[in-house]
Amino acid sequence: MRCVIARYPFDFTKDGVVASMKGITPEPVTGESVTIGRRRYPVKQVGEIITRQDRRDFTGGEVVRAMVRLGFTCHEHPDTPVQGLTPLQSASAMLGVPGTYEA
Repeated sequence: MRCVIARYPFDFTKDGVVASMKGITPEPVTGESVTIGRRRYPVKQVGEIITRQDRRDFTGGEVVRAMVRLGFTCHEHPDTPVQGLTPLQSASAMLGVPGTYEA
């Protein structure tokens, strides 16, 4: 299937993308991602490998559009969001103020 990424046309196939990503270890997912096989990759990592372009040359949206057209499942956010303390809870915990820290 013909897809345009960073103003360059590419002819991708689903099997070709799977073959390109075979043996590639997924980086930690912090934003948009795509499931290829049993693994979930950041879209920028996939775009860099399949286009052989620098990640700064294309947007994640361009890669997502191409992957969806090829039949891959794309995700907007990571499965497990990072949960932390609010700024007030952090400050209270550092000051040792009793009763203001809630887990």
